[in-house]
Amino acid sequence: MWLGYISAKEFDRLVRPGRMARPGRDTWSGRNRNRRMKSPVIKRSIVIAGHKTSVSVEDAFWTALKEIAQLRRQSLAELIGAIDGARRGGNLSSAIRVFVLDYYRGR
Repeated sequence: MWLGYISAKEFDRLVRPGRMARPGRDTWSGRNRNRRMKSPVIKRSIVIAGHKTSVSVEDAFWTALKEIAQLRRQSLAELIGAIDGARRGGNLSSAIRVFVLDYYRGR
């Protein structure tokens, strides 16, 4: 079994015969350079105590947070404001994730 290394250009030539690289471009690393991976994290703008800020949380956490607010008969902004006031360091997005996790662990 051969464990040597080949260049990305050579790999492309071997794996995809018939596809030639553009001059001066490394096809392996350059092919996806400008494509952004879709992130499950969504940035949302919110207002807390009159200040506009944003949080980046996964959709599942955001949905769970809305459900918790509804069960507590609070607005989402009130609940996030309470989470923000109770956090000890760290960022608000992390505090929201920890709050949701703790809430469902305690059920």
